[in-house]
Amino acid sequence: MTSILDCCKDAPLKELPAETVLLREGECTGLFYVLARGTVSVLRGDTEVALVNQPGSLFGEMSVLLERPHTATVRAVTPIDVFVIDDAERFLRSHSELAFLLAQMLAERLAAATTYLVDLKRQYEDHGDHLSMVGEVLEALMNQQREDFMLGSDREPDRNL
Repeated sequence: MTSILDCCKDAPLKELPAETVLLREGECTGLFYVLARGTVSVLRGDTEVALVNQPGSLFGEMSVLLERPHTATVRAVTPIDVFVIDDAERFLRSHSELAFLLAQMLAERLAAATTYLVDLKRQYEDHGDHLSMVGEVLEALMNQQREDFMLGSDREPDRNL
């Protein structure tokens, strides 16, 4: 089976030092990166969302696919090697195997998020507080079409996040 790293072998591989910022939250770059070696931190605002060190991990793909600003900042924690995809839309269109692997990865993320939200709904559906809206979130995830989907929330009304 082909891996994400296999699909990127013809892309430039760069060695970058620790503390290098690959992507900044709120910026549009048209880039995405594939981690070959090292560890990166993913931050939303000042909150670290994840530490990632798995080769083949992608960063910036959501921004490219949604044509929106990056939703997080990605910073090297250690020295890293990354494949740099500078015209990501063209690269994905010309590498159908990578596009398929990316679709699988995104489907897995959606399945995990949906499973988590279903569990929350079961636990809190009888509450009258803000947690009772989980059903509405689930319905939006399952039924929204691209032109109808709006990002943001009551707490974070910025539609670019």
